[in-house]
Amino acid sequence: MKSLTLFRHAKAERDSTTGRDSDRQLAERGERDAARIGEEIRKLGAGFDLALSSPAMRAAQTAELAGLAPHFDERIYDASSGQLLAIVQESENSVDCLLMVGHNPGFERLASTLLGGTIEMPTGSLIEIELPIDDWRDAARGIGRPIRFLKPKELD
Repeated sequence: MKSLTLFRHAKAERDSTTGRDSDRQLAERGERDAARIGEEIRKLGAGFDLALSSPAMRAAQTAELAGLAPHFDERIYDASSGQLLAIVQESENSVDCLLMVGHNPGFERLASTLLGGTIEMPTGSLIEIELPIDDWRDAARGIGRPIRFLKPKELD
């Protein structure tokens, strides 16, 4: 059994000072939401064998404020659901619980694909998906089961 957790970055500023999308920082609300989701992760005792994050500023800040120490993977930034699924499928099988911090629309589409239904992930939300597999290469459409779905607005 494997577990994939997708954590969409928290609410970000509309623009960056450099004009580059990857440099957009979290808004005040995003900072609060990321920290709140991190508290909830710890309260639930959720642990991860591997945490991967987009290197974009807003994803990195989300991970940091949530108390995570991810490895940065350039492929996550602006990735399609197919590209994200490929990253999941390439994971080492010694990893049972994988966490990824990143962006929409890729995260919503990957969650929807794995769960076989439409999932909407607002900023700062986290969804844990149980996959009845022993090998990450077997991650596929419709095999997942939602374990938890945390949304910042629902935690207030």
